[in-house]
Amino acid sequence: MVVMKKKGLYYVNRHSCFLLQYHLVLVTKYRHPVMVGDIRNRVLFLSSEYFQNWTFPILEQEVCDDHLHVLFEASPNINLSNFVNGLKTYISRKVRQEFPVELAKFYWKPYFWSDSYFIASVSERSTEAVKHYIATQDIAP
Repeated sequence: MVVMKKKGLYYVNRHSCFLLQYHLVLVTKYRHPVMVGDIRNRVLFLSSEYFQNWTFPILEQEVCDDHLHVLFEASPNINLSNFVNGLKTYISRKVRQEFPVELAKFYWKPYFWSDSYFIASVSERSTEAVKHYIATQDIAP
């Protein structure tokens, strides 16, 4: 667990002052639309729980049928690839345990997430635009 203390707009610790925001997108294996109904709700809950355990604030989050968007803040000493792979593993294991029948319609092996992911840093200037983009992801055209 990483302790982040906010002082005004920025976070501070013993040796630094920072504001690191990231936009993360995780895609289901083969882009199968598996995150609907109870699975969707469970993915949102598990994602929130994982970030809360790391004490990283989620600024915006949305689940679509085949992908998850998260806008979050993190500390500078985090290894992002390990953090993201831990998130993917945590959600995948729990969801596959709790919804084996529903997922068996799409996956014949213990899959859930694609091997790849997207992550980009976000500046304080673009935070609101990214929040809006994520919030409107699940709105049908």
